[in-house]
Amino acid sequence: MSSTHTSSEAKGSTATQAKVPITVAKGDGIGPEIMDATLHILKEGGARLEIEEIEVGEQVYLRGISAGIEPQSWDSLRRTKVFLKAPITTPQGGGYQSLNVATRKTLGLYANVRPCVSYHPFVDTKHPKQNLVIVRENEEDLYAGIEYRQTEDVYQCLKLISRPGSEKIVRYAFEYARRYNRKKVTCFMKDNIMKLTDGLFHKVFDEIGALYPDIEKEAWIVDIGAAKMADTPEAFDVLVMPNLYGDILSDVAAQIAGSVGLAGSANIGDHCAMFEAIHGSAPRRAGQNLANPSGLFLGAVQMLVHINQPDVAERVHNAWLKTIEDGIHTYDIFEEGVSKQKVGTKEFAQAIVDRLGQKPEKLAAVSYAQAPKQDIQSVQSIQTKSKKETVGLDVYLDWTDGNAEKLGKIVEKLATDKLPFHMLTNRGVKVYPDGLPETFCTDHWRARFLHKDMKALSHADILELLKKFNDAKLDFIKTENLCTFNGEKSFSN
Repeated sequence: MSSTHTSSEAKGSTATQAKVPITVAKGDGIGPEIMDATLHILKEGGARLEIEEIEVGEQVYLRGISAGIEPQSWDSLRRTKVFLKAPITTPQGGGYQSLNVATRKTLGLYANVRPCVSYHPFVDTKHPKQNLVIVRENEEDLYAGIEYRQTEDVYQCLKLISRPGSEKIVRYAFEYARRYNRKKVTCFMKDNIMKLTDGLFHKVFDEIGALYPDIEKEAWIVDIGAAKMADTPEAFDVLVMPNLYGDILSDVAAQIAGSVGLAGSANIGDHCAMFEAIHGSAPRRAGQNLANPSGLFLGAVQMLVHINQPDVAERVHNAWLKTIEDGIHTYDIFEEGVSKQKVGTKEFAQAIVDRLGQKPEKLAAVSYAQAPKQDIQSVQSIQTKSKKETVGLDVYLDWTDGNAEKLGKIVEKLATDKLPFHMLTNRGVKVYPDGLPETFCTDHWRARFLHKDMKALSHADILELLKKFNDAKLDFIKTENLCTFNGEKSFSN
């Protein structure tokens, strides 16, 4: 990798320091071009890296490896514990897995961190004051990927929210805010509807937030919060949210800041970390020296901070800001009257190298050297052991032989002394007894049986009820135990 500029300061300050091993994947589409550009900037900026390259993505998929990564490549990731990954292409159709999701879950990368900053007036945006960071839970929620087809008409995806997962991501968000001297952490969730799952996330946010009296706290229902973010993003600082909301809204936040192509992403775990752009592989632009490497580059800046090279992170990031400020832009952000020169991928990277040692004059310069370490292990879990009792059973049925009234009269006769019939629902709406004829029903039904005094049941009590369903030749496709924890009802209506 040739260079026309190498900072003597960078050379002098890094010569005696050991290199840090990292794993690099150049990906698909524009991936190899933007990775080469990024690595060129890092090398010339004095990054102390020992690179192990692996292959991931489309060619691996097409060799019949559904995960998109060779089994031996995991050895490199587990050894270096740092993964800088360019975008990949996942073939459509078939049993192909998302490599991103697999990597995050396999390596325990529970925190997805996406800064979304506007660079007004040098990059077009309606929100010149935007400077927010979305911290997204990365392992659970609907992205647990547990799905079933249960009947002819109905498919199911399980939403899993755990207390440990919520505690880790919320604590990470507050520690991130403290580390980077940010003043407020906002929680987005939907606990007016999902009172148990999103309700737990909100509860944990309140509990953990109380341990950070120096930081302002607020919580928004995600729909109105998203509308507020799209309209007035400068009202937010650090946002923390469950997986799905974070995935969607971080792309929205990046786009309204100026371009998804300018957003980098960090995926942080207790043992490993992955850094990437948030955009895709853009195969239509591959091989044309057009792509903007900024998203991957800014992910690499986060990597440099993570591996304790804040001096290099600060140097290259400020050079990038100066390049943007000087109007040296790739085609995707080029604007007549604002931009000064339209350049390709390689030329943009070289322009950054040429500005190493410089700082922006109008945009805010960055400083990483003084950031304290994050310590998410500093507070033990505040979870206490609860007394769990099973007090009822929901039995799900695949049934098409009539209406709710007919099925209701059949299943209520199956009740036992300890498990009396409570109600029949369809897609969460009560349809028997006292249902309305206007309610649309599918072939997916839920029959609820509940101890009248909410007393504890045994597995034998549950099996007795299910035997009666079997004898009645009803197709039960799933059951859910209805439980209390410390006597508190812990299931929806």
